[in-house]
Amino acid sequence: MNIQLIRNATLWLEYGGETILVDPMFSEAGANPPIINTENDRRNPLVPLPIALEKLLNPSLVIVTHTHLDHWDVPAMEKLSKQIPLICQPNDHASMTGRGFQHVNPVDKELRHNNLTLYRTEGRHGTGDIGRAMGPVSGFALQAPGEPTLYLAGDTIYCEEVEAALDAYKPEFTVVNAGGARFVTGDPITMTAADIAQVCHHSSHTQVIAVHLEAINHCLETRADLRSQLQKEDLMNRVSIPLDGEWL
Repeated sequence: MNIQLIRNATLWLEYGGETILVDPMFSEAGANPPIINTENDRRNPLVPLPIALEKLLNPSLVIVTHTHLDHWDVPAMEKLSKQIPLICQPNDHASMTGRGFQHVNPVDKELRHNNLTLYRTEGRHGTGDIGRAMGPVSGFALQAPGEPTLYLAGDTIYCEEVEAALDAYKPEFTVVNAGGARFVTGDPITMTAADIAQVCHHSSHTQVIAVHLEAINHCLETRADLRSQLQKEDLMNRVSIPLDGEWL
């Protein structure tokens, strides 16, 4: 398995004989307005793509955890081939086929794709009214012969659903969407540094990869913030914090 963080939650995976693009956001830096009701007015994305866009256009499979625009934006919808197989949650099937994609595969519980088995996992994109307003989100656990189990948690806070996925699939690697994204009011809607520490404490068998950092204006926790928390809890050996464009 090889994983490249592109930017935010966009990943390029080499896994089980597939090249997999996860949560593609192709917009140029500053092309989109700030997330509304947030603490600053910086335009999104905050940073450019670290590699040429052309290198991302021919994966063998695309996984979209949910269709918020920092995970599935208009340039991605326009530039990716409509023939590429797409994996998504059931709620997003209609919108993807409506965009002309011909091979959309919604996952209720489990799906086989060539040598891969994908299991859809649940999450909570915030708490209370904000969490409900953010809509359904999913993660995916991936397994393939000769590969470690990989859990893509998606846009979720630390919650019972994350614990259930960690317990059920016992992933060797867990990708978490960090940054503590939040609005002016309410609790965070993605994992904070404290949440990531909880992942480590709950599951001694998993190595965490923290992404979704320093790319969208309402993600307020930085890589430095996360490192500081992990150092306090002696967890730096359990968590990788890649830079945009970095391979693991």
